[in-house]
Amino acid sequence: MKQVQIVPRGEFNLYGALVGRELELRKMKRGTFRRVGARKRDAATWKHKEYKGRIRVARGLSGVVIVEIRSRADPGEEWKIFHAFLGFIDREFGENLSAINIQLNP
Repeated sequence: MKQVQIVPRGEFNLYGALVGRELELRKMKRGTFRRVGARKRDAATWKHKEYKGRIRVARGLSGVVIVEIRSRADPGEEWKIFHAFLGFIDREFGENLSAINIQLNP
């Protein structure tokens, strides 16, 4: 499992932008991440189209987004979904981010 803390630059609403961009891509039948599970306020669970695992995204204090990445696959394969998510974040919102903190858990 990996935990990621994403800090937006200024007053940018990163959580709202993440959820909005995923919805926009899904409506166009594009993108590799899909929102799954029950709808919750300030939290979402995503799955990747190809890689096994799930990504839990939650709104934290001061606009920080907390992400938990878990893979059902071999732990040595978890990096694939992690890499895909970080690529998505950088590609879509890179100029609006201040920091990305990664915590690796056993």
